[in-house]
Amino acid sequence: MSEHDIEGIGATGGTGGTGEIDEAVRRVLGLLYQEDTLRVLSALVLHGSADGCGLAPDVARRALERLERGGLAVREGAGWRVRRERFRELLHAGARPPAAPVSAEERVVRTFLVEGRLRAIPTRREKRLAVLNYIARAFEPGVRYAEKDVNVVLRAFHDDYAALRRYLIDEGLLGRENNVYWRTGGIVDV
Repeated sequence: MSEHDIEGIGATGGTGGTGEIDEAVRRVLGLLYQEDTLRVLSALVLHGSADGCGLAPDVARRALERLERGGLAVREGAGWRVRRERFRELLHAGARPPAAPVSAEERVVRTFLVEGRLRAIPTRREKRLAVLNYIARAFEPGVRYAEKDVNVVLRAFHDDYAALRRYLIDEGLLGRENNVYWRTGGIVDV
């Protein structure tokens, strides 16, 4: 799989299976773990330039090039900008439904999701459950999440992340105790 293919994995389509998605996620997490790329990315987010990152220019340039290969930064004219949409692409790629809908539930999900975002939270319980089952797939079974991390994931799907969080808990798809969340139900990809 080429670097272009990994960068193309996202909510609007993509290539390959979960192994390729996992590799793309590992690449992004690896970039965020490295001190130089994290400093450069932070400077881009905060100041719109890597100049304030506190690194030598050649070190900052190499970090920018690695961020670009990972899909987190892109050249724009003489400067650079952060590709925040990369995080949404990876979140949706992990929860993406199969290419051809074969069940009523999959058709409902495709109806309510437009470019990876919910047009609206369904009011009918059956449809809402189909959408919630899809969203729950963004959470790894056995992993505990802080509330702020749950909010970040849910905000990628819909601005009313608090309502989504409440529905997921009410329907038994997420558990909660002391502001720590974990997946308790839904479809699990094997």
